[in-house]
Amino acid sequence: MAKLVFGMMQSLDGYVAGPPGGPQLPPPGPELHRHFNNHVRLLAGALYGRRMYEVMRYWDEDQPGWDAIGHDFAAAWRAQPKWVASRTLKQVGPNATLVSDDVGTFVRRLKADAEGEIDVAGPELAHVLTGLGLMDEYRLYIRPFVLGGGKPYFAGARPPLKLVAVDRIGEDATRLTCVPA
Repeated sequence: MAKLVFGMMQSLDGYVAGPPGGPQLPPPGPELHRHFNNHVRLLAGALYGRRMYEVMRYWDEDQPGWDAIGHDFAAAWRAQPKWVASRTLKQVGPNATLVSDDVGTFVRRLKADAEGEIDVAGPELAHVLTGLGLMDEYRLYIRPFVLGGGKPYFAGARPPLKLVAVDRIGEDATRLTCVPA
């Protein structure tokens, strides 16, 4: 049975992205980027909400200026199966499957049929799956920046959580690993 994990970088004040036109989290340094490269390589796949999938499509095509770490991430990301929950998209890119019907039913079946970790990407999707009792773990990568507003890590009421691990990751991140209480 697969395990659903929601993990994203966030600011000290709890935002995964700043307000439009405002400050944003800086890109990860090389060590933190390599951590995410290795993480993606080991996943059974990733489940995306529409907005986060559209952001991540950046990795579909090589970009000028990428270093070896960027190319490595792109290769790992392109290789992994992706499922995209969206009622508005009509098609998705390579190695991706569109989930336009009942996401809860789809995810229950996916969890039963797959083995390993499935990354949940996007606060709104994580909120829906939390409400359905389908999230198994949360990984909050907290970085020492304050954005002052924007898109929060938790898209709604925070679920009761139990802290199970604290790790220093990369140059400037602390990972809090929590499970539903």
